[in-house]
Amino acid sequence: MNGAPTQPSCPPLLAERLADMPSWISADGPVPSPCINVCKMDDEQQFCIGCLRTLDELRAWRTLDDEGKRAVWRLIEERAT
Repeated sequence: MNGAPTQPSCPPLLAERLADMPSWISADGPVPSPCINVCKMDDEQQFCIGCLRTLDELRAWRTLDDEGKRAVWRLIEERAT
């Protein structure tokens, strides 16, 4: 093992939410949670296998403002591709 994190795979339900992202990512209003109720960390403890968030992002979600949540969604989109 070389220590580099592996690229997470994107679950189908999360892929659907990412496909809808253009409709709300730049809009005002509440930002939906990326959680798809598959809450388990990958083998390397890097990402949740359901929503592709890191532990730090999971912990911070409730306290982030909408712009912070949008930033997390952009990171999720990068990880999913």
